[in-house]
Amino acid sequence: MGETEIITVPHLGTSTIGYRFGRPYDASLPTLVMVNSFSTSADLYRPQFADEDLAATANLLALEPYGHGRTRAGYEQFTYWDSAIADLQVLEALGIRAAFVLGTSQGGWVAARMAVLAPDTIRGIVPLGTSMDTESPRSRELGCWDGVAFCTPAIDALAAEVDDDWVIPLELVDATLAEGFGDDIAPEERAFWHETHQRNYTGDAGRRRLRLSSINLRDRDGLHGRLDAVRCPVLWMHGTEDRVYSVANAEEEIRLFTHSADAQVRVVDGGAHFLSASHPDEVGQATAEFIRRWA
Repeated sequence: MGETEIITVPHLGTSTIGYRFGRPYDASLPTLVMVNSFSTSADLYRPQFADEDLAATANLLALEPYGHGRTRAGYEQFTYWDSAIADLQVLEALGIRAAFVLGTSQGGWVAARMAVLAPDTIRGIVPLGTSMDTESPRSRELGCWDGVAFCTPAIDALAAEVDDDWVIPLELVDATLAEGFGDDIAPEERAFWHETHQRNYTGDAGRRRLRLSSINLRDRDGLHGRLDAVRCPVLWMHGTEDRVYSVANAEEEIRLFTHSADAQVRVVDGGAHFLSASHPDEVGQATAEFIRRWA
């Protein structure tokens, strides 16, 4: 697995996007873009980079959204649409003319936005533990979390300017880890994400990136009226132990991909919200089969 590097794209007043290839790029293989979940980084996909079958099936390329990892923008304001546009510009800059996109949680709706924006580029999407809605009463009625209640205290707490020695409080990290991994996160995994978050979110610039990422999560626009623009196949994988978004929501929203070449939900027994981390074998096998079918 390579290190996370940066590449420059023109979006948002010129941006540097954090990206990581699992192996040197092989033009004979299709490419799988992987977009990470809230406040994490390309490191979320360490299990996928270590998956020999998946790595033999496609080039594995992790891209960090705005507000995450090493990605930075010339403008301070950004949305998930901006991340989708920037990721498409990364593909162009790397000379990759077509790709599949896998996204965990927020990465799932970035993947869907990429497919809406560039149907001739995106060959298939694999959303994991995600939602295509706003943080709406409708989604809560279907068993999803209350994202407004989860995000608002952090947004308020992050409103004031801080000194250069500030780092993200561990209680904020642990709140995200609990929702993403559930109660069974290993001590070494928790320690890894403590260190990673406190490296990525430091000083006042880190506070601003984290706050805007939280605002985007809470206040994002929904995609229900746009999903009929997705033409590519969709493999939506969802865990039964997902604390954030429900299987019932996934099974309802998959029907909105009315013009997709194929759209299905695959339920993973025991799977957590960060499904790529909790059940990497199931995700890797299903994704490799999906790519081989549609490449």
